[in-house]
Amino acid sequence: IGIEPGHIGRLTERFYRVDKSRSRQTQGTGLGLAIVKHVLMRHGATLSIESEPGKGSTFSARFNRASFVSQDAAIEAIAV
Repeated sequence: IGIEPGHIGRLTERFYRVDKSRSRQTQGTGLGLAIVKHVLMRHGATLSIESEPGKGSTFSARFNRASFVSQDAAIEAIAV
């Protein structure tokens, strides 16, 4: 539970794993947060990661409100 501070900056790198010894057990590719980061970037959003070893982690996505407004306007224009 929780991630050491030295790993936080690398979590969104492709194929990065905090615990290399668990690779075979979990069978993940290490792409999840890299994909999340790129999708958020395409939408003008940011990813924030906070973690405290022994306590847990919080992953937050922050979107610019203006991008939602312009998307809503585009959808309404198409629907009319």
